Formats: sequence, structure tokens, C-alpha cells
Amino acid sequence: MYRAGPALKQGCSKKQTGNGKALETICSGIPGSQPEPMGALCECGSAAARRYERGRDTFLSSALPARCYREGYSSLAGISRERDHMKDFRRYLVLKYIQYLVLSSSNTISTLLGVLGSGYVMLILQSSRVSSKSTAVFISSLAKADLLIFVSAVAELFLWSSSVVVPRTAFTSALLQNLLTANTHISALLLSCVAVEAYLITFLPTESRSLRTVRNAGLTSRAIWLLVAAECTLLQADDVLKASSTSPSCSPGVWLLHLSSGAAALLRALSYLLGILLRIVNVYIYYKIFFSVSNRSSVRTN
Repeated sequence: MYRAGPALKQGCSKKQTGNGKALETICSGIPGSQPEPMGALCECGSAAARRYERGRDTFLSSALPARCYREGYSSLAGISRERDHMKDFRRYLVLKYIQYLVLSSSNTISTLLGVLGSGYVMLILQSSRVSSKSTAVFISSLAKADLLIFVSAVAELFLWSSSVVVPRTAFTSALLQNLLTANTHISALLLSCVAVEAYLITFLPTESRSLRTVRNAGLTSRAIWLLVAAECTLLQADDVLKASSTSPSCSPGVWLLHLSSGAAALLRALSYLLGILLRIVNVYIYYKIFFSVSNRSSVRTN
């Protein structure tokens, strides 16, 4: 085995070449020592092995939490993708039909459940897995209509808590009531649009394809919102004029009061008749759909 010469005792660096490879040994420079290059290599190798083990442990300790997070996130994403959101939409529509078209007047429990369901549906509609279809547009607009209930409830709570600082006036009372009226009318009309679309899908799927578009659904929803907003504006003006009128006179304001009162009374009568008609139409549509689907399933089984 090659042993270092005396010159290496004072500390030196020597290179040997063999088969085209260089070997460099670095002596410690301690007097009287005769280090062997292979031993130095073994010590360097063991030190490198220890550094490798420490680096591996550090890498694993830092990489495992990230890996666990990625696996957990992918699992949650898989569960979200596997969930059938159409069932949630059906339950939501059933709840809304009971709230607006079955019950004569909404109570606190049905209203609270409807608001919570609308919040959940609005979260679902933000998912990329929900396809953009005309039914989804109607459902989205239906969920947004419950924001009127939320605004009315928050304003009512604010007026109740600060009744001394902000007194309740005829304008605010009429506004809160008209917000609830707008929510009821918008929801009833949008539910009827969903029922009509279900009828077209069941009985005229090919012929009505050009009508059942996202653009037409968006235009219909905006038209409903504008019509109901105009209705509530007229009702609000009538309520304010009634509250501000003191004594009869021949001024133009009295004629305006009579005109707005007549228009508001006519509008309320039409809204009441339209509500009854929408209930009848919705019951008829779902009656036809239910028995059509039942007949198809019985034919398949036979």
C-alpha cells in the first residue's frame, strides 16, 4: 500500500494519476503522522454518508407534510367531484315550490330554510363542475332573490336596535314590505320559468332547443327583475303618498294620489290573480311530467 513520504509530514497536496483518473490526498500537516490516502478516503466517505443521511431526514421531514396536504386536498376534491349537485338543485327547487307556490304565506321556518338553501346553492354554482345551462341561470337568479329577504331582515334588526336614534317612518315600513313582496313575485315567476323549461325538455326536447339557451334565460331573468322593480316602485310611491296626504283639496297632488292609488289597487289585484294562475299552471305542468315519466318507465319494464 502506498505510504506518504517525509515531505507530506509538513502538510502537502499530492495528485496521482492512473487510468486517466486523478487522485488528490490532503494531509493534515501534524508532525510525525503518516496518513494513508485510502483511510482518508474512507473517512471522507463516512462523513459524506452522514451528511447524506442528515439531508435525507431533513428532506423527508419537510416533504411529508406537503405530500400529506396534497393527498388530503386531492381526496377532498375527489369527494366534491363525486357529489351529485343535481340532487341538491332538485331539493332546493322542491323547497322553493313549497315556500312560494304551496303555502299561502311564508312563515319564519320556511323563509329561514329558503335563505340557507339559497346560500348553499350560490356556493355550488361557483363550482366549475356545474355546467352553464338555462336552468342554472334561473336557479342562480332565484337564489339571488333571497338577498332581498336578507336585506329586509338586516334593516328591520337595525331599526329595532336603534329605534331611538333612527325613528321608523312610513317610507321605511313600506320599503321593507315591498322588498318582501318583490322577493315573492320574483321567486314565483322564476319557478314558473323552471317549470315551463321542464315541460319543454320532456315533451318538446328537439323543437325547443333554440329557445332553451343561456342567453334567453338571462334575458328572461332580467326582464322579471325589471318588471317586479317597476311594480314595487309604484307600490312604494302609493304608500308614501298615502302617508303624506293630510286633508283633501283640489291641488294636483290629490289627483296624483288618486291616480297612484287606482294603479296600485289594480296592480295588487293583477298580482293576486297572477299568483293563483301560476299555482294552477305549475301543478298542471308537473302533473303532466309525472305521469309521462311514469308511463315511460312502465313501458320499459313491460
